[in-house]
Amino acid sequence: SKADPRYQTLPGKLSRATPNGSHDGYRKPASQNALHINSETNGIQSLCDTENNLDITFNDLSGTDSVPHSPLSPDGKKSPKGIKKFWGKLRRTPSGHFNADELGLSEFKRGGMRATAGPRLARSKDPRTKNSDYNAPFAQWNNEQVCNWLEDFGLGQYVIFARQWVNSGHTLLTATPQLLEKEVGIKHPLHRKKLQLAINSINTKKDDKSGQLDYVWVTRWLDDIGLPQYKDQFHDARVDGRMLQYLTVNDLLFLKVTSQLHHLSIKCAIHVLHANKFNPNCLRRRPADENNISPSEVVQWSNHRVMEWLRSVDLAEYAPNLRGSGVHGGLIILEPRFNSDTLAMLLNIPPQKTLLRRHLATNFSLLIGREAQQEKREIMDSTTYSPLSTTAKVRPKKLGLSNFGHLRKKKFDDSTDYVCPVDASPLKGEVKAPNNSPVKEADKMEQVGRLI
Repeated sequence: SKADPRYQTLPGKLSRATPNGSHDGYRKPASQNALHINSETNGIQSLCDTENNLDITFNDLSGTDSVPHSPLSPDGKKSPKGIKKFWGKLRRTPSGHFNADELGLSEFKRGGMRATAGPRLARSKDPRTKNSDYNAPFAQWNNEQVCNWLEDFGLGQYVIFARQWVNSGHTLLTATPQLLEKEVGIKHPLHRKKLQLAINSINTKKDDKSGQLDYVWVTRWLDDIGLPQYKDQFHDARVDGRMLQYLTVNDLLFLKVTSQLHHLSIKCAIHVLHANKFNPNCLRRRPADENNISPSEVVQWSNHRVMEWLRSVDLAEYAPNLRGSGVHGGLIILEPRFNSDTLAMLLNIPPQKTLLRRHLATNFSLLIGREAQQEKREIMDSTTYSPLSTTAKVRPKKLGLSNFGHLRKKKFDDSTDYVCPVDASPLKGEVKAPNNSPVKEADKMEQVGRLI
């Protein structure tokens, strides 16, 4: 008899060869044929055919039955349950070499075989060498340990060249800036400075707390002092807590910090860190008691905390203008030229709103205290006083004829122009304040110490 042409277009209905060479199509139970007459008529494959085909396929995959069942046999219909039987054969194996059935849920805890990752994302040191070799002097560290230290230090991009050049820790300890640039490829001046400061700290065996503040902490610190727009530059330069003490004016210009007000903001913020012995949590970010505020607390206010104070004195609509301004408690208290007029300009309060500015001046005087207010008045009454501009730029220092010889030497110690000196000795006891009056850094540090 001639085959019905309709079946030639149906998927799953093509005939297959039998052992004797004849062709025979798939046959289904009568009950299924009765149920799916309309489906075959419309050219659509029945769902039951699909299930039967899946049964045959997964029976072959599971390998549990030595003889495949025919679709016509009752065993073929009853025993397998399609894809459910296949997934039932799968069994999840634990990561470690232990019996999962014997491990109860009560024993699942962090640090176990299948514990989830903790918040620490840095590379962990090899436990075999952590307690022995890493306690040895840095000069005795081998090449692998030095490269791991560089990676943890934030200078992992130079590990490729360091593997070829560094023999031991002694190689780095005796390296000059010129060798670091030539052999390791450290062309970034602040990367060289970071590495040189760390090496000097190792050589002098001086373990200061500023060295424990990494470059990620510095980016959060920039948020706190109100200068988040420089986070990318500081992050790329890998500026850490130790480097903050040795930043020069030219370093800040290299980091694209050109505003004079922002230079002063960073300077005062570093003063506060010095006075608090580089405590990473010294800045206050949240209000405590608005009715009892002392200057010793204000000097540690973050930029966000100053904005909260503005809201408490009914200046909430102007508070968002302080974002990115660099205004924090240290700048308000420690910078003599920062007064209520400077704050009003930064808040964009129009000069014609005299009552609003007077309201701000009154609350500003109450905030900073009598001693700081007296100092600001003395500066304003001096003949050399010039108001603190919010738009003034810092320009690079011009080099005279006597300075050209130092350009070729590429000296690391450029401490003649620190933003905030560590002590009075590098600057011979004094620095030039923006109003050209000598201000002793030791006296300024004593003042911060008294406040805190």
